[in-house]
Amino acid sequence: MTHRTHDDEPERLLTPLGNEAVTHVGATDFPLTEEAAEALVRGALDEDAAFHDVSTLATVMSDRHVRASLVARADGVIAGIPLACEAFRLLDPSTTIRVESVDGTAVRAGDVVLRLRGHARALLSAERVALNYLQRLSGVATLTARFVAAVNGTNARILDTRKTTPGWRRLEKYAVRCGGGENHRLDLRSGVLIKDNHLAAIGGDVALAVERARGIAASGTMVQVECDTLTQVDAALAAGADSVLLDNMSLDQLRDAVMRCRGRAVTEASGGVSLATVRGIAECGVDRISVGALTHSAPALDLALDFDGL
Repeated sequence: MTHRTHDDEPERLLTPLGNEAVTHVGATDFPLTEEAAEALVRGALDEDAAFHDVSTLATVMSDRHVRASLVARADGVIAGIPLACEAFRLLDPSTTIRVESVDGTAVRAGDVVLRLRGHARALLSAERVALNYLQRLSGVATLTARFVAAVNGTNARILDTRKTTPGWRRLEKYAVRCGGGENHRLDLRSGVLIKDNHLAAIGGDVALAVERARGIAASGTMVQVECDTLTQVDAALAAGADSVLLDNMSLDQLRDAVMRCRGRAVTEASGGVSLATVRGIAECGVDRISVGALTHSAPALDLALDFDGL
């Protein structure tokens, strides 16, 4: 569906979802099909009983039309525009939407993200669901962008983890990309990460774990070993691991591990990473830094829907 713009202003949005809109949601493809996104948003609207909004039905006349602006109340990076648009569309397909800030856009407090015109009832009933998606995903994108900025000028790349909200993983990992970060494994099938408990289950034999992983993993699949000590790093390298995950190591240990791995394996630091510590970790020379907080602790970006009048 093509959304119309206000009056004769140039068109800024073709459709909130679908293949035609990929270039309109930032540098990274939106991860859901049009059908999947509609089903997801409709489920959220049903959960909120948005089609039976007694407060709005009791107070607002059915023929009331308004203009509204969805506005940033804080600086951040936007993610989730397609889902917000879908929420408004499902309540009223005739709603007109002008996108001012596509996914991946940095905004300042006071910037308009969406301009809308339609039935007041529909906008009111869709408001919370639209904001829930947009605030949560923009929060992830915003925190990611802060971590990316903190390591600017180093070789380190910022990655997410699997510490995601159940059912939201593809969306939250998409938001990480909107913020300039990269994705670690999408799921347990996407790559081999031999962690401490895996090793504990086979007597700590790193070489055996890597050998078995090579035996079942698809060709080209990265095999990564989590290492708590430099001794484990040496064992992972001797076993031919593609990458070592340097878990909760001191800066001195990280620098030593990077020297040992140079030209032999990709290095990734994890554990205890914060905005206060990430720069120092990056300056140790690691290739990647994985940050669980990107998805499990990102605060929602403050956004609000303001009615502009008739």
